[in-house]
Amino acid sequence: MTELLFSRTEILSGLPEAAAATGITLLCGIITAIVYRLGADKPSKYMMVSTLIIPTIVQAVIMMVNGSIGAGVAAAGAFSLVRFRSIPGSSRDICILFLGMAAGLVAGMGFLGYALAVTVVLGVVIVLAEKLLPPHGRDTLRQLKITIPEDMDYSGVFDEILDEYTSSHRMTRVRTVRMGTMYELIYDVHVKKSVSEKEMLDRLRSRNGNLTVCLGIVPDAKEEL
Repeated sequence: MTELLFSRTEILSGLPEAAAATGITLLCGIITAIVYRLGADKPSKYMMVSTLIIPTIVQAVIMMVNGSIGAGVAAAGAFSLVRFRSIPGSSRDICILFLGMAAGLVAGMGFLGYALAVTVVLGVVIVLAEKLLPPHGRDTLRQLKITIPEDMDYSGVFDEILDEYTSSHRMTRVRTVRMGTMYELIYDVHVKKSVSEKEMLDRLRSRNGNLTVCLGIVPDAKEEL
């Protein structure tokens, strides 16, 4: 097993070796693309293509510059420019891209078995972590918007109701609406599972004069690196 993982293939020694290296890195790309697809809420076709071909691209570049310091520095400079021509991505997307680049780098150095093993092991770890770890608080978070008259003092006016129907609540923003004739209070709340959301909204409407009350999900916010 050790010899299989850490044996080094001279990729440039012939066409069969180069073809084997390309096949292994393509397989690594397929694995990273599957890992990305399994955990993505809104998978992107272009991200799928990127995770599929990045290992092979990196492997080809490393294979060519292996042993040449000047070519290696030039390749590093070229890779560094990619970051400035891409939009910010989520931490998960960047982690998977790094996994593909690492697989291509290891394969380009000739350690084909190790490249495949690292891709499989880390891919399984990512999938299991996403399935087994408990969801973070954002999955149960709701956004509550309450419209009140301009002359109503909103400081703590709904705290009694929110304490009864939510496990936690926090006012995040206050703004004027309808040409400044009314206020809109925006809360982040965690509604208790055992309560009726309709009953809570009815209580809030009785307190704000039957004006608009809106309860919905919190807009997506990406965890960016």
